[in-house]
Amino acid sequence: MSIRLEMIQVARLAPELLGDAAGLVRSFMIKQLHDNGGFVDRKGDPDLYYTVFGLDGLQSLDALPEPSRWQPFLESKLSIEDSDFVHLCCLIRCLSIIPEKGAFRDELLKKLLEFQCADGGFQPEKDATHGTAYGAFLAVGAFQDLGVNLLTCQDGILASLNNLRTPDGGWGNDGQQRSAATNATAAVMTTLRQFGMNPDSEAVHWLASNCHPMGGFLANPLAPVPDLLSTATALHALSGVQYEIGEDMRERCLDFIDTLWTNVGSFHGHWHEDELDTEYTFYGLLALGHLSV
Repeated sequence: MSIRLEMIQVARLAPELLGDAAGLVRSFMIKQLHDNGGFVDRKGDPDLYYTVFGLDGLQSLDALPEPSRWQPFLESKLSIEDSDFVHLCCLIRCLSIIPEKGAFRDELLKKLLEFQCADGGFQPEKDATHGTAYGAFLAVGAFQDLGVNLLTCQDGILASLNNLRTPDGGWGNDGQQRSAATNATAAVMTTLRQFGMNPDSEAVHWLASNCHPMGGFLANPLAPVPDLLSTATALHALSGVQYEIGEDMRERCLDFIDTLWTNVGSFHGHWHEDELDTEYTFYGLLALGHLSV
């Protein structure tokens, strides 16, 4: 199962905890769909990045709008020659929904490979020497969405990720970081599973240790407050290796997520965040999905 489908499958469980509030989430997500077909960013403009979370979120809630509402927006992005890496991966992920995706496969794969680094990994900058954890995670997901055999990129990506290991047991996003980060470590753990590999117990312990006493996960051990992105990605990575979070951690994380909930059907990213968007709404669904089992 691909990274994308796995996350959607987990997010489908969120309504078990949301109850009637799941309808509010559906309404919020649908309202983020622009008349031009994409889901809006925080400025109100349609954006591929936020469209990923809008489509995946509504699919997990069985409320995906008719393709005529969003497919033309995606197809309009195919003609853009200089797509940046993140938005290219977003386009590939969104197009994986439609039956005609095969018609675009070869050209999208060609563009994706332009971001492969000298060490075999991937990152947003072309012609780079070293890949990043985030780059590997996005690239592997894109390969899956394109139907590419992961064996074609396995050796290079694994070698690149090996260079990102930090002395404290996790992974940094790039080789310049000497201490691990939650999202980078979660990304690597999830990426490794796509190759049939599990991280060692040291990495799992490091990630689990970043759960805040009041619930939620910190972006790194020195972060002042937990955040929803780190919470969702950490729970997803830990679940992927069958880590038992325990009732205490589960309740603390549920309490934390409850503090981020708004009655318009969305979640704040953290305690000091005022903006709402499809990204954090989807991460709220993903986190709740893991906490529902």
